Amino acid sequence: MSYLVLARKYRPRNFTEMVGQDHVVQALTNALTTQRLHHAYLFTGTRGVGKTTVSRILAKSLNCQGPDGQGGITATPCGVCQACTDIDSGRFVDYTELDAASNRGVDEVQALLEQAVYKPVQGRFKVFMIDEVHMLTNTAFNAMLKTLEEPPEYLKFVLATTDPQKVPVTVLSRCLQFNLRPMAPETVREHLTRVLDIENVPADAQALRLLARAARGSMRDALSLTDQAIAFGSGQLQETTVRQMLGSVDRSYVFRLIEALAQGDGKTVVETSEALRHNGLSAGSTLEEMSTVLQRMAVLQAMGGAVSADDSDPEAAETARLAALLPADETQLLYSICLHGRADLGLAPDEYAALTMVLLRLLAFKPQNAGLAPSAEKKTLAEAAAPVRALPAASAVVASPRPVQAPAAPREAAQAAAPAARPAAVKPWEDAPAAPAVAAMDIPPGQVLPVRDSGPHPEEPDDLYEDQPLAQKVPPAPVESAQAATKVVAVPVRTQAESRSDAVAAQAPPVLIPTEEGDFWHATVQQLIQAEAITAIVRELALQSQLVARDTDQWLLRLERETLNQQGTRDRLTAALAAAGYPVKLVVEIGRVTDSPGRRNAAASAEKQLAAEKIIFDHPFVQSMMQDFGAKIVPGSIRPL
Repeated sequence: MSYLVLARKYRPRNFTEMVGQDHVVQALTNALTTQRLHHAYLFTGTRGVGKTTVSRILAKSLNCQGPDGQGGITATPCGVCQACTDIDSGRFVDYTELDAASNRGVDEVQALLEQAVYKPVQGRFKVFMIDEVHMLTNTAFNAMLKTLEEPPEYLKFVLATTDPQKVPVTVLSRCLQFNLRPMAPETVREHLTRVLDIENVPADAQALRLLARAARGSMRDALSLTDQAIAFGSGQLQETTVRQMLGSVDRSYVFRLIEALAQGDGKTVVETSEALRHNGLSAGSTLEEMSTVLQRMAVLQAMGGAVSADDSDPEAAETARLAALLPADETQLLYSICLHGRADLGLAPDEYAALTMVLLRLLAFKPQNAGLAPSAEKKTLAEAAAPVRALPAASAVVASPRPVQAPAAPREAAQAAAPAARPAAVKPWEDAPAAPAVAAMDIPPGQVLPVRDSGPHPEEPDDLYEDQPLAQKVPPAPVESAQAATKVVAVPVRTQAESRSDAVAAQAPPVLIPTEEGDFWHATVQQLIQAEAITAIVRELALQSQLVARDTDQWLLRLERETLNQQGTRDRLTAALAAAGYPVKLVVEIGRVTDSPGRRNAAASAEKQLAAEKIIFDHPFVQSMMQDFGAKIVPGSIRPL
């Protein structure tokens, strides 16, 4: 007897064997039990989620005759009667499956509909199952609309598709639609465990997790991968062999990378990336595994560090440890960069170089000295909003800039070594303490600004300087409140805007000094852009360059941005020019650009914008509204046609 693959051997025979589609099973079961049957069903979903299986079970439920031949419509087909066995084996006369991928024309659909006029030969209902129905042509859809809307009482339509967006709305409105969802990895893993127990195949729990994740919600793919893994592992499933077969990255690399990123260890990050290269592991799979781990870490951080309910997962403890090690905001940043980094892999000439750059990007965006001192971006709201009532004399001094030195000791040592380097925290209801007098020794001469006292100064508490050294016990300089010293009263003033010509004229277009070759170069570049001969960075090179001189076989361009002067970019621009009828060699120099196609386009756009604004502002109605009612035009709301 020939071997039957697991995906076919363990195909569900009834609704009770279906897994992961409880919402569809419940609806169909209740409809069959109460005899509230629709004439057309549409099952949608990705590959391998059970669309065809549900169709066959529904056909058996409609035509089941029972073990004794006296049965009727039921939600639990017997599986032993003539109708059930024939449908399972594909020999039932009244059950027709049409593959719309290969029979998508109007002739095939008409041939199918011609059978609708005949009553069932063997069963209770005729069932027409059209798989991949979205592949039918528009003519074929139109041919079946009438029959689909009002079929004979003995005819049932079952449609299946992976892309319901391509199905016409006229067809969707005539069907009862059910969406079969992708199955969760846990559901797939539980089903694989039951199947392997029946098959007496030993399997590691971690190997089943890898297969469940690799299936991506498809039970058929999971069973097919399990078949392949059994053959690859000589009758048993082990994590090492399954991981080797799938080409997935060992989680130990991922944990090592995340820990190195959390500690800011660039050397370990680069060494781990090189290890992935030497072992031939996929860069995309690495970023995918990192995204999965980071997502679980974010969930643990949101839950307060609670370990997942699945205690059998050996990676749960390591994930929880990394979740406690890495701040929540950095976790979100790493997750976002990993997602976007997967899209960048195809743009790089070497995927491992792209992987290294993504990892270094993760390291570069990590906040510096995050574990030593709070950064300016992470100040608390209370610290940022604390008002300062009195300004010391030294606050009106502009200190000379000093080089910032990185701390070489832990935070506690830095605080003990320099207790006076940072001011003490000031409560919002207290006055700020005065600056120490020794700080005035570092003030450069001629930088002290005079402060005029216009009122009495609030009385300082007696114990304000009790804990400070003797040298710092200096009374505060006479200075008034910051709010009182800078008090400004805003008075609304109505200005008469008779014309906006002066304001419009003040907005000058970008600096443009036309040159002798400017017109020719601008026309040539615009021609290449309109023909889509140059795009992306080549287009930017042409727009930002200035044609300095032309010879018969050589053109001299000038650029301000050296980053645009790349060999590959110049070659593509040269090829585009040759295709346009200018077979010349390009020579690029770095210097000041005064006339480029980009500058000309910007100047023309600015001129149009200024002209449009002038028309609006000079309109008598607009001026009247501004003078009489104080109307204002929203900035940026005027656009030239």
